[in-house]
Amino acid sequence: MQHRYLGLVVTILLIGATTPGHANQIERACLKADRATASRALCGCIQDVADQTLRKTDQKLAASFFKDPARAQEIRQSDARRYEAFWKRYKSFGQTAQRYCAGSRN
Repeated sequence: MQHRYLGLVVTILLIGATTPGHANQIERACLKADRATASRALCGCIQDVADQTLRKTDQKLAASFFKDPARAQEIRQSDARRYEAFWKRYKSFGQTAQRYCAGSRN
């Protein structure tokens, strides 16, 4: 099961107006992940999708997964309703980012 989440993060990185201090959290986390395929274009695209599909609080939580992938597994397996709802939104975000950002690798 943990491999499913890691696959989602890797796939997002491969294919691929907020408040001050919290702007572009996904993009910054993506760039800091130091993956060979993480470019400004790809990470910016992923951020654009996040801005359209995730709440700001969702983005903050999702950005934390780049630094601590085990946290994603904890959230995904949680029985808490708020995390179940988040995970549905996050999964949809990942699928949308895969489609939308496929041409943003450079």
